[in-house]
This record gives sequence, C-alpha cells and structure tokens, in this order.
Amino acid sequence: MATERLRLEDGAELNVVVSGPADARLTVVLAHGYALDHRTWHRVVAALPSDLRVIRYDHRGHGSSTPATKETATIEQLGDDLGELVERLVPQGGVVIVGHSMGGMAAMAMAERRPRLYRQRVAGVVFVSTATTDLSETSLAWPKALGKLVRELERAFGPLVRTIRERIEPAKTAGLRWWLFGDEPRQEDVDLVADVVWAHWPGTIALFRPAVDRYDREAALTVAGERPVVAIVGDEDRLVPEGDAKALAASVGGESVVVADAGHMLPLEAPAEVAAHIVLLAARH
Repeated sequence: MATERLRLEDGAELNVVVSGPADARLTVVLAHGYALDHRTWHRVVAALPSDLRVIRYDHRGHGSSTPATKETATIEQLGDDLGELVERLVPQGGVVIVGHSMGGMAAMAMAERRPRLYRQRVAGVVFVSTATTDLSETSLAWPKALGKLVRELERAFGPLVRTIRERIEPAKTAGLRWWLFGDEPRQEDVDLVADVVWAHWPGTIALFRPAVDRYDREAALTVAGERPVVAIVGDEDRLVPEGDAKALAASVGGESVVVADAGHMLPLEAPAEVAAHIVLLAARH
C-alpha cells in the first residue's frame, strides 16, 4: 500500500492511497462520503481479492487533500476530480467506481461531465447509501445548536476549552452514532467516524452542504445507467431510505440491494456485502 499526492490541472492535490498489483486487469476506485475521508473504506479494502488494484482517496476539501473554496465545493468539481484521477492513475484496464453517499454523486457527475471517459473505461458503478433526493446526508448538519453552544462556551471560558470539549464529546459521538449507524455498530467504527466527521465540522460540512442539496442526480444518472449499476442501502439507514436505492437502480435498469441490520455507514458495517458486489461487477467485466 502506497500513499501519494495527485496534483490536478488546477493545482489542487488529492491524497491518494493505492494497493494491489500495478498490472491488474481491473482497478476499483473508492470515493468516500460527505465529511468523511478515505479511512472509512479500510474494511472493504481488506475484504477485496488481492488481485484487484484499489485506489481510495480524499475528496477535495476533505481529509489530507487540498482545501476547497466556495467555487470548488461542488459535486461537479468532485466529478471532474474523479475523472482526472481515473485518467492519470488508471491509464489502462477497466474501472469499477464505488461511491459512498456523496461519493456516489461524484460518480454521477463524472459520468455526466466526462461521458466519453465513462463509456470507455468504466466497467460498472456501485452506489453505496446514495440518495436520489436532497433529503440525504446533509442532515449531518444537525449539530448547529450544539456547535453554537460550544463556540459560545469557548469564547466565555477560553482556558477551559479542553474541558468543555471533553464534556461535549460523548454527546456528539452519540448523536452521530444514531444518525449514521444501525443498532449494533462496532465501537471502533463509531469512534473513527466521529473523529473524521468532527474534523470536518463546521467548515467542510457548511461549505459542501449547498452543493449536495442542489445537485441534479436525475440528469446525471442518464449517462451513469449506460454501465452496470448496483445500488446498496442499509435497512436501518436514517439518511437514505430503502426506496432511494430501489428508485436509483430502477431508473438505470440496475440492481438494488438492501442490507439487513445496517445503517448509513455500509463500508464499515457491511464491508463483506459491499466487496461482494464489487467482485460481481469485476467478474462481469
């Protein structure tokens, strides 16, 4: 496994982690969700066959990649970034794109904005916990009142910031666990996601929320449906209803899959199921 920096045409850099053989017949590209980063894919990577090349990366404005601006915090830009990553890092062979929530929207945008590249190189797409409406993961902005309280307390009790944060942390983690996971998640997964989400809050969450809310998924799916599509959702997902996965798959003639006893964080809660559908698409290719 190697970590590298991919410098894009506009000068931005993406943090990229690559594993698997360089000469693999097929490459899997994993695009993470809103306010997350590449680390949320680690269980899926471990579940994939060793003969596949796997690329996971941090979106612009997320993780260790270049910060986004008001102008670049758009789904269209994330789609362009994904397209450039495929062109630069996967010069040959087929590609299966796997997008978790906002990452799925980036895959749609790539298909719409770079249709030639999509048709020539993409073997299939797995949409993981990806909504077809704007009532999706931007609900993660729920802690507005909590955040305001924390900021006010910090201003009033500057020297006590650490104590304040230590006391508020359990409430933050419990809230994210309820929103993002099913009923019985691993505590280590909850801790990882809490760390990642709160590292992106409030800046990244506020910056990308308008883009996620206004993106026209229907138009983008027209092109995305030209390749095999699987839409996977957990039956305990509080952000993306089962009906969204079924509607997405139906709109492109794809397959919908509902995973029992799982919430929004399928890459962590159900990595074997996600990996299995990636392998099926790879086999079809």
